[in-house]
Amino acid sequence: MTRHFLRDDDVTAAEQREILELALAFRKDRHLERPFAGPQAVAIIFDKPSTRTRVSFSTGVAELGGYPLVIDSATSQLGRGEPVADTARVLESMVSAIVWRTFGQELIEEMAAHSSKPVVNALTDAFHPCQILADLAAVADARGGVDALAGLTLAYVGDGANNMAHSYLLGGALAGMHVRVGAPADYLPDERIVLDAKRIAAEQGGSITVTTEHDDAVEGADIIATDTWVSMGDEDEYAARATVFGGYQVNQHSLDIANEGAQVLHCLPAYRGKEITAEVIDGPQSIVWLEAEYRLHAQKALLTWLASR
Repeated sequence: MTRHFLRDDDVTAAEQREILELALAFRKDRHLERPFAGPQAVAIIFDKPSTRTRVSFSTGVAELGGYPLVIDSATSQLGRGEPVADTARVLESMVSAIVWRTFGQELIEEMAAHSSKPVVNALTDAFHPCQILADLAAVADARGGVDALAGLTLAYVGDGANNMAHSYLLGGALAGMHVRVGAPADYLPDERIVLDAKRIAAEQGGSITVTTEHDDAVEGADIIATDTWVSMGDEDEYAARATVFGGYQVNQHSLDIANEGAQVLHCLPAYRGKEITAEVIDGPQSIVWLEAEYRLHAQKALLTWLASR
């Protein structure tokens, strides 16, 4: 049966660990494995703008011995309304995997339902699971290994209803972390995802907390994460959101109430002076650039793992 990676909990805790261990190994040896030697093609489809996803998947597929077939949907038949199922049937006959950065989660689920080749969620409005693999791998690297993740407290503050919050809940729970989300009352995570995360956390020895207070989320945290207050497609809401999210900025106060030596994550792009201050993202407790680098290693690990199923 073909394995897909459409949301963080499409792998088990043990499988997530395998992928993270492999990501750390790829950082030490970028040509450790070459599952797409041939070269075999991997389709990488973009419905949304991208820097890190485009560069990391394109470079990663090439380093895995494959050919990165980058497709901008606007210049493909997908952009002209071809059914997703039809595109999936065509691609599965020509490529070894399909990576898609798109909008609705239902789109990538439909692609997977009609593909005999692995489909990877490179970002949807609901989840960003490849980013969370990179984040967890970066934390593991900075703290001495994957064993260090279980029991850590990860606080995410900002827009709790976005894809990053949802993926932190699921991915952090799988890793056995204590995940806290601090967000305004009108921007809390999807309750169905919270319930899924709580079930996983109970199995893995972690916990899930959702609060409307920045300080309740961040106090005593080992990792502080945030994201832009305005996701792609919501730019016209910026003025209203900036007022609502003002109290959720990651700044020196955040570091002061977190655990000593707490590390800071941001998936980028970052807007200094808004969701995070320059002194924090550019400061000694930031591992944002290591996190960005791990997009490459974690996605290579994921594709290698999927190719071996």
